[in-house]
Amino acid sequence: MIQSLYVSGYRPHELGIFTKKHPGIQVIKKAIEHELRTLIDEGLEWVIISGQPGVETWTAEVVIELKKAFPHLKYAVITPFLEMEKNWNEEKQAEYAYILGKADFVTSVTKRPYEAPWQFVEKDKFIIQNTDALLLVYDEEHEGSPKYLKRLVEKYMERNEYELLTITSYDLQTIAEEMQRAEW
Repeated sequence: MIQSLYVSGYRPHELGIFTKKHPGIQVIKKAIEHELRTLIDEGLEWVIISGQPGVETWTAEVVIELKKAFPHLKYAVITPFLEMEKNWNEEKQAEYAYILGKADFVTSVTKRPYEAPWQFVEKDKFIIQNTDALLLVYDEEHEGSPKYLKRLVEKYMERNEYELLTITSYDLQTIAEEMQRAEW
């Protein structure tokens, strides 16, 4: 049973998304919501993100909405280092502050500001070791940054009981078509 779930995936620019009004965001959020609803019915209690813009931010927005129907659902933001948002633009910082403010738990793995890329790896290792599964928005044909997390999870799964769930480009296409049909 999956009680705690790490959700991650692409950053907005990796998907060609440069505005909050991009229609792809709603498709991705709908796919995430669909997966989360299924897992909630099966006992999901915690959703964990690291606060990165893109899939993780959109996941937090989905969870905030789902909490209205499922008040037992909680989410945590576990960042790789302190002041992660320091160099982001004001709009991204405001979105991030909102998500942190609504979270049930917030912490930083290394408890200090950015030093080097190893902090991202340590964050992933920590979250994987403290969750039951990873839901990754990922397409094998367009690897991008999620490929590193996928490899880390696959290595972890060789010695530990852990689940890797994915939302693929095919899944997103199916959701987009369903959403279009619903508009007719």
